[in-house]
Parts: sequence; structure tokens; C-alpha cells
Amino acid sequence: MKIKTSITLSEDLLKVIDKRAKQHKKNRSDFIEGAVWTFIRQLTRDEQNARDLDIIDRRADFLNQEATDVLAYQVPL
Repeated sequence: MKIKTSITLSEDLLKVIDKRAKQHKKNRSDFIEGAVWTFIRQLTRDEQNARDLDIIDRRADFLNQEATDVLAYQVPL
């Protein structure tokens, strides 16, 4: 369901939005909605990546120890 809302944008930004929307054969509302969804998905990915990095950082000593152990089993070529 779509809900009508009102936002205030700079004139320069609105010109760019209109130009890009036309290039992609979309109306202004659809273009802005798509851009906002893309931004939200990127924020979500960034948050997940930060959580993953935190887990890796907390487990770094263990992971490094495991990697060292695995490397000890390699046969020289």
C-alpha cells in the first residue's frame, strides 16, 4: 500500500532526481522509493558486516591458533 507523504528537497537534488528518473523510465516517486530502499539495504548489510567483524575480532586468537595448526600439517612442495 502506498501512502502519500511530503518531503522537502533542494532544487539541485530535485533536478538530478528528475533527470535520473527519466533515464530509468520511472516517475519521481518510484525513483525516490527505489533509492531509499537501496540505501536501507546497504545500511542493513553494513550493520551485519559490523556484527560479523566483531565476532571475528573476538575470536581472532582462536582462529589464528587453528590456522597455525592447519598449516603445520601441510607438506612442503
